[in-house]
Amino acid sequence: MTSFEADYRKALVRPSPNHGERAGGRKPDMILLHYTGMPTPDGALEWLCRDESQVSSHYFVGEDGEVLQLVPEERRAWHAGKSYWQGETDINSVSIGIEIANAGHPGGLPEYPQEQIQAVIELCRDCGQRWSIAPERVLGHSDVAPIRKVDPGEKFPWAGLHRAGVGHWVEPAPIAGGRFFQRGDHGQPVEALQSMLSLYGYATEITGEFSDKTAGDVEAFQRHFRPARIDGIADFSTIDTLHRLLASLPRYSS
Repeated sequence: MTSFEADYRKALVRPSPNHGERAGGRKPDMILLHYTGMPTPDGALEWLCRDESQVSSHYFVGEDGEVLQLVPEERRAWHAGKSYWQGETDINSVSIGIEIANAGHPGGLPEYPQEQIQAVIELCRDCGQRWSIAPERVLGHSDVAPIRKVDPGEKFPWAGLHRAGVGHWVEPAPIAGGRFFQRGDHGQPVEALQSMLSLYGYATEITGEFSDKTAGDVEAFQRHFRPARIDGIADFSTIDTLHRLLASLPRYSS
């Protein structure tokens, strides 16, 4: 494919060859946000558009807020890799992938410019409206691939997106003392925590054992929803925030 008409009217087209059919004629019901994690935006964009990279996204948002569309939304871009959410393992077939130019953790996790975030908000709103994507289905790469991925990172302003009508959010509970759970703990409270993470969408195994995998899922949750401290320890703040997020979901609040 050499060119196509942009699905988002503000986007410029920069075709990537890296895409395929959405499995089973699936339609996107999720938006997945990434940071590029490379030293320069130009280098990241070039990589996403090179045949040998075998990676791509539907959109690329520059630091200045410019939006480029690399893959038509009807096509399956290759951005999620091995991932999982709410029982789905082919995230690429059900998602719209948005790469945000940011050097990420390898580059010291720089702040996201306001004009870039505003562009992400407008793009997510547009995609969400056209595809009827639920707020809780706007996620980070770290949510669907804990441990393996940490983007878009703890500096990504999820709260600001929510205030603008994008994504799912509750104000995190303050970090305080009290009982907590960590690696090596076991029992019914750990099982309850694992059940809540699984209900929200994470690939958390309900074993009653606080394993390295459980800690990784807790870290992923904290990175998105309680970024003030990311340590994989399920303290009161983490558990309470998770509980209120679940309670605010339409499928549990009725």
